[in-house]
Amino acid sequence: MSEPVQAPRVLIVDDDAAIRQGLVEVFERAGFAASSAGDVPSMEKALAAQGADLIVLDLMMPGEDGLSACKRLSGKGRPPIIMLSALGDDADRIVGLEIGADDYLAKPCNPRELVARARAVLRRQKDAETTSPGEQIRFAGFRLDIPRRELVDPDDVVIALSAGEFRLLRALVERPQRVLTREQLLDYAFDNDGDVFDRAVDVQISRLRKKLERPGSIEIIRTVRGEGYLFAVKPVA
Repeated sequence: MSEPVQAPRVLIVDDDAAIRQGLVEVFERAGFAASSAGDVPSMEKALAAQGADLIVLDLMMPGEDGLSACKRLSGKGRPPIIMLSALGDDADRIVGLEIGADDYLAKPCNPRELVARARAVLRRQKDAETTSPGEQIRFAGFRLDIPRRELVDPDDVVIALSAGEFRLLRALVERPQRVLTREQLLDYAFDNDGDVFDRAVDVQISRLRKKLERPGSIEIIRTVRGEGYLFAVKPVA
């Protein structure tokens, strides 16, 4: 007899009790096991006590805010994070993605869209975890370790990557020496979510270039004017 499938656990973190309760009900109807916390300390207690497969984190909260908490939690081993915020302009969304959020939605959001985004984030997480443990891709002296989600430079130093940077670099490395449009990169790296946009791709590509720069080295990610970006070197598995 097969083991029952465990419902994914989502932790809703928001200082508004009505929003917390509403989102708990939305996720429970969608088949998730949902719980909530009203601030960052309560979130940390819940994570320590029962863990979570996904965190839905409000940006503006009293005490430590969502951006600070996301940045502090960012890294290998923490649950993926979807940030929610009443601040919906481009700069806020880019900052949220840059500090390690796996997705970002402006409030108020459609509950069905939030659940769909949650499923997409969890699917990407599962895909990363089920990648072959030996899968490493080498290029220009660098090593991209897919299971560990790490980039190691030619001096064997680990270079920190945000979740968005890792997904974009993986998309480029796995499709070398061909031009990828921003739309294709959004599709490969973010499931082409509507609120992840061209400007976020450009910002993260710029950050990736800085992390890949070496004195006297070739340009690894090239801009093809009017078309998109090209990963210019041939990787070796």
